[in-house]
Order: sequence, then C-alpha cells, then structure tokens
Amino acid sequence: MIYCGIDWAERTHDVALVDDAGTLMAKRHITDDAAGYRLLLELLAEHGDTEENPIPVAIETSRGLLVAVLRTGKRKVFAIDPMAAARYRDRHSVSRKKSDPGDALVLANILRTDMHAHRTLPNDSDLGRAIAVLARAQQDALWNRQQIANQLRSLLREYYPAALDAVAKWENGLCRPEARELLKAAPTPSRAARLSRTQLHAALKRAGRKRGIEAEANRIRDVFRDEWAHQPPLIEDALGKQMLALLVQLEAACTATDDLAKAVEETFPQHPDAEILLSFPGLGIQLAARVMAEIGDDRSRFADARGLKAYAGSSPITRASGKKSAITRRWVKNDRLNHAGYLWAFASLRASAGANAHYRRRRERGDWHAAAQRNLFNRMIGQLHHCLQGRRRYDESLAFPTSLEATDSAAAKGTAGRGPYSGMTRPRARS
Repeated sequence: MIYCGIDWAERTHDVALVDDAGTLMAKRHITDDAAGYRLLLELLAEHGDTEENPIPVAIETSRGLLVAVLRTGKRKVFAIDPMAAARYRDRHSVSRKKSDPGDALVLANILRTDMHAHRTLPNDSDLGRAIAVLARAQQDALWNRQQIANQLRSLLREYYPAALDAVAKWENGLCRPEARELLKAAPTPSRAARLSRTQLHAALKRAGRKRGIEAEANRIRDVFRDEWAHQPPLIEDALGKQMLALLVQLEAACTATDDLAKAVEETFPQHPDAEILLSFPGLGIQLAARVMAEIGDDRSRFADARGLKAYAGSSPITRASGKKSAITRRWVKNDRLNHAGYLWAFASLRASAGANAHYRRRRERGDWHAAAQRNLFNRMIGQLHHCLQGRRRYDESLAFPTSLEATDSAAAKGTAGRGPYSGMTRPRARS
C-alpha cells in the first residue's frame, strides 16, 4: 500500500510517497499548473495508482484546482487540519525543524498510521458544491456589507447625526437605496439643510420608492432643518469626502449581496433536497442553502445524527477529570453552520408551535436564551438528518408531539397566543 502526502503552497507543491513500512518511495517538487498536475498523476501511476485502486492522498486544504484534480474518480482525499499536522510533526522530531518536503512526508505518514482516525472529503454532487460556493459567498457578502455599514454609521455619528435620525425608521437603515441616495445628494449636514422638497422627492424616486414619497420628503426635510451641532466647515467637508468614499464601498457590497442572493434563489431550488429543507419551519431559501452548504448532500458523510449535531456544535460536550465534571457547549464546530442554526432556531419560534413550546419549556426549566435556542437547534438538526436519510418532508406532529399537546392544553385554558418570551421569570443559573 502506498500513501501520498502533499504540502501545498501558492505556486509550488511538495509531494512524498511512503509504503506500509514508512519507507520514502519518492518525492517530487511540482508547480501549481496543468504541467505540475500532470507530473503528479504520472508519479502516482508509476507507483501503482489505478482507477480501481487509487493511492490515497493527504493535503492540508479542501479547496482549489489541485484538490479538484485529485478528486476525480474514486480516489480518497483527506483534508488534514494544519494544527493536527503540526502535532504529528512533533511526534517525529523534537528539534522543531520544519521544511516543506518534511511536511509532505508527515502528511503521508498520517495516512499510513492513522488513516482510520481521519475523514475523506465528502462525495458531494457538483450541484451541491455549487450551492455551497454561492451560499458561502452570499453570507460573506452580507457580513461585509454590515461591516461597512457599521463603519459608515460610526463616521456619521461624528459629524452628521441628522442622517442617522432620518433613516432610523427604515428597515436595514443605511443599506437601503433611499439612504444611499440621500447621502449622495447631501454628504454634509450643511448641504442637507439646503435640500428642497423637490430634491428630496427626486432622490427618493431615484432609489426606487413608489409610495409615500411626499410624506417621507417632508419628514426628512424637517429632520435635516432641525437644530444640530456642527463641525467646523473645513472638517465637515473633509468628513463628507470620507463618507462618500465609504458609500462607494457600501454600494458595491449591497450590489454583491443582492446579486449573490438572486443566484442562490435560482440554483438552490434545483437540488432534490431543497423540498425537504424548505419544509422545515424557519428555513427560507437563503438559510436553507447555508445549511446545505455546510452539511452537503453526501448521505454517508455522517454516520448518525449525533455526528451531525457535534459538527454543528449544537450538542453539549462533557469535560471530566478526577472529581471534576462539567457539561458545556462546544467550541470546536462548524461556525457557519452554527450561525445558521441560531437564525434557524430563532425563526422557527414563530413558524412552529411545537418549536415555540419546546423553547419555552427549556426556559422555564432554567436555560438562558442562548442555551434554549441551542437545544432547539440540536433537536431540529437531528430531525433534519432523519428526514434527509429517509427522503421525507418535515412533519410537525411527529417532530414535537408532546409540545403540541401542551400547546393545545394551554389554548383550552385561554393562555395560547403569547410570544416566545411571555410569561417567563428570570431563569436560574445553569451551564
């Protein structure tokens, strides 16, 4: 049996092949281009690599063209965490020496000795992987948009609080087209105070507003002409130019977010699992696509629901040593999936009576808000694993039978209809 380790870099890669006894069979330095990939495949073929019995490969990344080339056919590709590879390096040497060929040899030996302890890259479909690319990109664009909006808000607080007051009642605030058009028309409070109703009316129309334009123009004009503190004129003009530069970045971030959201809406419904995911309460197209992006569509990726829960970070973890024992939340997890799970659990409180009752029951037992939502997410993602494995849609009566009975009982007593936080006292301390 031959094992391959690849230490990858931006322009070149180091390859090492070892046999069952740990003997170095070959090593090679290849370039990151088509010629280098061809040289790698030829090297593997020289040492017994065939389509029926391919040589397994260990590499410290799961992305890129090199990984795409290696994943063709039935080859097992192992993405080894760089921190784990560093620990294996210390296992073979105490001098703390490091080199790229040495790292490739360490990766090959990881497969030789501990291949059973590592997981191959999931065999997701091309459509599933395309959805993952778009969903992650849309999530990154959304976070980037919010970061720039926060920078813009902080800057406006320094010299232009009237603008923040004018957009405060709008959902998404500074990210709305109306807010961006107003800031372009009046980058400083002095210019904003001189805007006429006609100019404000035109700015709102350019932003795409259809209704209530006259009332909004009058309201914004009153806000801009109210009494506000001002910076000295030169400083105010300089801050206005800085604001316009940030506004250009925000415009680009908003456009990227909207375009990627449309791409997700077009691609995600084409997947066979989309119907199952969208049947769950609290999951819309964007959030369901994020969940699929992280769990994939390879049914063999998780042996059972417990593995998926641990991967999502929703299940608790026990730390015990001697007489001490503690049950805490997981810190090592898929952060993207965990973030999507928090939004999913929160949205399901209104979309599902059973999820709402489950959440309230956890709060009444002493859980804090975050702990109760994590417990709800843990239950929901376990149900998602069951539905995906069995190819069946979500069924509320099977998901929360006890919770629904409790809800029906509360309705009979006239206590139904309250929100997820109503009727709750301060919870007791609980880990």
